[in-house]
Amino acid sequence: MTYFIGWDIGGAHVKVAVIYQNKIQQVLQAPCPLWQGLDKLKQALKNLLIQLPNDKKQHHAVTMTGELVDLFSSRNQGVEQIIQTVTRFLNNDVQIFCGKLGLLPVDKVVENHYEAIASANWLASATFAAKHLQNGLFVDIGSTTTDILRCENGEVLAQGFSDYQRLISQELIYTGIVRTPVMAVVQTVLDNEKNVGVMAEYFATMADVYRVTGELLEHCDQNPTADGAEKTLEASARRLVRMVGDDFNIEELSRWQAIAKNIRQQQLNRIQASCELLLQNHKLQLVGAGVGRFLVQEIAANLNLPYVDFSTLFETNEYLAFRPADCAPAVAVAYLLGNAQ
Repeated sequence: MTYFIGWDIGGAHVKVAVIYQNKIQQVLQAPCPLWQGLDKLKQALKNLLIQLPNDKKQHHAVTMTGELVDLFSSRNQGVEQIIQTVTRFLNNDVQIFCGKLGLLPVDKVVENHYEAIASANWLASATFAAKHLQNGLFVDIGSTTTDILRCENGEVLAQGFSDYQRLISQELIYTGIVRTPVMAVVQTVLDNEKNVGVMAEYFATMADVYRVTGELLEHCDQNPTADGAEKTLEASARRLVRMVGDDFNIEELSRWQAIAKNIRQQQLNRIQASCELLLQNHKLQLVGAGVGRFLVQEIAANLNLPYVDFSTLFETNEYLAFRPADCAPAVAVAYLLGNAQ
């Protein structure tokens, strides 16, 4: 018997999913500020590997987005060094997700494949969703980015495949619910019926917004705060207050909660506009993935469309640390690997 293990190597997190007898046994995530050096990736891999079962044969599948961090001089260099680092740690049968080419054994991967490997994790998730649901709009809102893909007749209808192309098509939006700076989401906020300009300073992130609204789950909140201080409601509100040049006092908490809701609404509006663009007036179900998929469910309600949670596509262990939808690409490549054997 064999474990099929999927890895998603990001620039800020490493995610892993373990499949055994077609059932998800584990889904885990570890912080990995890869821009600070390959040692961060090595440490994240160590931290995750000691939590994984090793009593049976293992087959591994790897996808990535971490090649984009500024540690590397080019995406190709990033792909190469990530593959080298990961395969040294896994010491087992390893396959690399090469976009439209699917999974290739690591010893068959050459430099000509690097462009297809770079930041292709979205295609693994969307491909899995398309095969199981046939038709829908797959929307993965993560800590840093949002992926939006239309699926019809079991196929992913992607307009772009590189990050550059996908930013043009709006299939990739660089906005997420944890790491994204508030100044990258809004230019103004509504405060007591006045539009207030937002400072172009790294004072607060969207994690602060979603802590204040009460929607950010603690286990998904793995990144440092902008000021290195605590992640309490009060500390998060204080960071938001800095964005408009004011001082925080607890008596005005409801005021800052209203501002957080306004920032949230502006982010949701941006994502919803891209969903509407890519739907092209098709009445499709929305498939929600990522730690911010509660926004996808809200968008589906706004557009009067059915909603499907990516996690419901799987049979799972009841006691998972993360849900399958939290780490969709890792889960998807694990299943793609298992089905290919």
